[in-house]
Amino acid sequence: MVSLSPGEARQHEQAEWDIVSHGDRCLVLRFGSGIDIAVGRRCAAAASALRQAGIRGVSDIVPTFNSVAVHYLPAHFSANTSARGLQAEIEHVLRKTDLQSGETGGRLVEIPVCYGGEYGPDLPDVAERTGLSQEEVIALHGREPAYVFMLGFAPGAPFLGVHDERFALPRRPTPRTSIPAGSVAIANRQTVIYPNNLPGGWNIIGRTPVKMFDPARVPATLVSPGDTVQFRPITAQEFESWSQQ
Repeated sequence: MVSLSPGEARQHEQAEWDIVSHGDRCLVLRFGSGIDIAVGRRCAAAASALRQAGIRGVSDIVPTFNSVAVHYLPAHFSANTSARGLQAEIEHVLRKTDLQSGETGGRLVEIPVCYGGEYGPDLPDVAERTGLSQEEVIALHGREPAYVFMLGFAPGAPFLGVHDERFALPRRPTPRTSIPAGSVAIANRQTVIYPNNLPGGWNIIGRTPVKMFDPARVPATLVSPGDTVQFRPITAQEFESWSQQ
């Protein structure tokens, strides 16, 4: 945590974030643009600090690749002052938070993946387009932990990255109408894991037997923004044994 003088705080704000209204009950904190781990970590750190602050009237805090949405209930604020008052409280919290440290409070989560075959039908195509063997694609995908930027598209569906430049592949020209739950897919140097059967156009290279979203579990999502994921290859036999547990 850091304390800043008023002048330093203003420079800090201008350099690191701006705040804009999004409708009548949401403020969006913008920390940058594009997909960058440093920016993503600032978003996660800001979201964590705001949750800990417990600002009255805030109903949800949602970090993304480069912004944080702060949803609020106008009825908790005085008439015509909700956005201004909330913005002041948010800025107070952010000025006291070290957003540059990279500390998100996240966990390292290991996710087993069965690559190729019926579980990863696009692995051969990905190997051909990257100029790698299938074994090299698998090794490259799990070489370093992937950062969880955000959850979106479906409950518990994480967007992870940023992977090696060789994974800067476009999405498939024709999306599939149904992709099995647990499918691990890549595009644009990112990974997404489908939490249930869904349509999608990413390149499927494997599948995990673990549940990404379970409403009966606390928390319901396996990973959260600010976590990192280490992918671990498993065999088809291990996948089937795990699925039967």
